[in-house]
Amino acid sequence: MNKFEQMRAFAQVVESGGFAAAARSMGLSRSAVNKLVIGLENELGVQLLHRSTRVVSPTETGLAFYDRCLEILASLAEAERSVTQLHAEPKGRLWVNAPMTFGTMYLAPALADFLVQYPDLQMQLTLSDRFINPIEEGFDVTVRIAEPRLIASLIVQPLAPAQRLLCAAPAYLATHGIPTHPNQLRSHSCLHYGQIAVDNQWALTGADGEHAIRVQGLLCSNNGEALRDAAIQGLGITLLPRFIVAVALQQGRLQIVLPDYQPTELSIDLLYPVNRHLSTKIRLVVDFLRQRFGSQFGPSNHTPRL
Repeated sequence: MNKFEQMRAFAQVVESGGFAAAARSMGLSRSAVNKLVIGLENELGVQLLHRSTRVVSPTETGLAFYDRCLEILASLAEAERSVTQLHAEPKGRLWVNAPMTFGTMYLAPALADFLVQYPDLQMQLTLSDRFINPIEEGFDVTVRIAEPRLIASLIVQPLAPAQRLLCAAPAYLATHGIPTHPNQLRSHSCLHYGQIAVDNQWALTGADGEHAIRVQGLLCSNNGEALRDAAIQGLGITLLPRFIVAVALQQGRLQIVLPDYQPTELSIDLLYPVNRHLSTKIRLVVDFLRQRFGSQFGPSNHTPRL
């Protein structure tokens, strides 16, 4: 029995949540898919799936094996493409998701240039500040701005670090005072990113160590431009990536607060499913964006900082 076919069947059952859906995706009968998975379990001598009349889910061993299957199948697909598609022009649709501000300021112009180079591609660009699951929502490439971390079943390709800055309008600081220590932020109006009930803690590091400050203010939002504009209007202090506030800082509408204390740096990453690793269209857009932002934000031998 073909081990790769067994692994494909097992991976498809996990992704589809059942044998019937997996069979439809693979163009096989349900019994054929079941036979492939049972054969794999027998050869390995372990149970990979919990089976019930309604739900099929991976065991703990099965979940670990699923991640390895994706890597192996991706390597096999890469080897096949190296023979048949290495020089093929990309065609079809590419589904891309990104945060609103970074998408409008930087990503959209870059992708427009990419499409000029590859006119046979069609692209669906969705901009949203909602935290999404790329696999569940069917995106080929997702831009995410967050603290660096590994994500199961996804390739995480760093694009650039994103330094964050504490800043406020000069008028606000003139009225309410300039904080000299993170603890003083507790008595200020702090405009924070996320959800008002759970994401209101800022982490800052200085010569006297790390500080985790629970803040509150007049506005909480999942959009950086909204927080920046509120800060410019004098509503409080905000913590945002440099690329969102850089122009306002240059124009003097905002000024940096607590420059001796560094917030946790974020990473701008490209995410795409393991089983799409190195497909022609994804490989090209990932390489294009890495080159584009490397040349736009810094010398080619330095990592860009946004």
